[in-house]
Amino acid sequence: MSQFWADIAFLHWRVDPEAVAPFLPTGARPDLHDGSAWVGLLPFRMRRAGVGAGPAVPWLGTFWETNVRVYSTDEQGRPGVTFLSLEAQRLAVVLGARVAFGVPYFWAQMSGEKTSRATMHYRTRRRGWRGSPTSHLDLRVGRPILQPDATQVFLSARFGLHTQVAGRGVWVPNTHRPWPLRRAQVTDLRDELVAATGLPDLPAQRPPDHVMFSAGVRTQFGMPVLIRSSPPGR
Repeated sequence: MSQFWADIAFLHWRVDPEAVAPFLPTGARPDLHDGSAWVGLLPFRMRRAGVGAGPAVPWLGTFWETNVRVYSTDEQGRPGVTFLSLEAQRLAVVLGARVAFGVPYFWAQMSGEKTSRATMHYRTRRRGWRGSPTSHLDLRVGRPILQPDATQVFLSARFGLHTQVAGRGVWVPNTHRPWPLRRAQVTDLRDELVAATGLPDLPAQRPPDHVMFSAGVRTQFGMPVLIRSSPPGR
């Protein structure tokens, strides 16, 4: 699958690795940086998604998405993300991704708006009964990050996805060029999506520990492979 992830906000909080571990698929463990596990809230616009080298899928291939993710690695040392939830505008995408990749997609009402060159607004409301979680983010975009540091690279350059399909841990490779990152500042955040995942630390109730923005990159997912686990006692 080929996709362009555009106008993406990276909001991250430090969390206890023990809080993250129960959410990871079989064979994966928390990937730590600077002594912490991290949980991210990332709203963005999916553009021109398509299958393989084929053309983008009309209408279905462009939509707003918001994901809550943590960072994982496996016994082969492959870095990845593990999605705790993903909100998307397209019901067909939600159903297809749940079946094909075992990822927790939800159908949502979403919007994004760039009111000036330096200001982004993101709105998300999961479709469902009254009380469905929402997310409201206003972001001021700042200067380009010309030489990303180790933390900025760790939180953006994640070349794979860890998930679980039919009870087996799976790693799906993902390739992309370096993100064109910019500094950013949260001006308003009212989020219920992170808490809705069941994370006990409830990080979104405090300001993010790290914030960035990117205009986006084109990414490509490869074929999934099973995560190999070591025999017991080794």
